[in-house]
This record gives sequence, structure tokens and C-alpha cells, in this order.
Amino acid sequence: MNKTELVNAIAEKGGLTKADAKRALDATLEAVSESLAKNDKVTLIGFGTFSVAKKEARTGINPRTKQAIKIPARNVIKFKPGSELNDKVK
Repeated sequence: MNKTELVNAIAEKGGLTKADAKRALDATLEAVSESLAKNDKVTLIGFGTFSVAKKEARTGINPRTKQAIKIPARNVIKFKPGSELNDKVK
């Protein structure tokens, strides 16, 4: 499902116009993105939890040249599905 299909599904299930559903989805995604940018956790009960984890710097190997390279530390986004979502997918 892509964003357009998701907007259509939200509009249909929520009894909204497509324009209202798109604005609601955009606002939701923006709020989640802003929270994660502040290293806050976003928990949607039954759906899952988005969080930010720090990956430490490490040494890797360039597969083309076989040379050791330094991989810098960075933040990554993690998602842990909630129990209701897990049950629906099984």
C-alpha cells in the first residue's frame, strides 16, 4: 500500500474527504517525525512503538576493496509492533 492508497482507505473508513484524510495523515506523520527527531518515543497502543536508538561507531570492510573503513556513529529508527498488530499479521 502506498500513501495514496492509505489516504483513500482512511477517507473511506473514517467518513472523510480525501483532502481531509490527506491532511490528517500528513499531520500525523509530521508529528511522529518531529518527536523522533527530539529522540522521543512514539507509542500507539495496539499498533506499536517507534523509538530512536544510537548505533556506536564501528569498523567495517569495504567489500569492493577489502579495506577497513570507519563507520560513524548514528541514530536509527526502530519499530516494535504491538500485540494487536502482531495478532492480525499472524
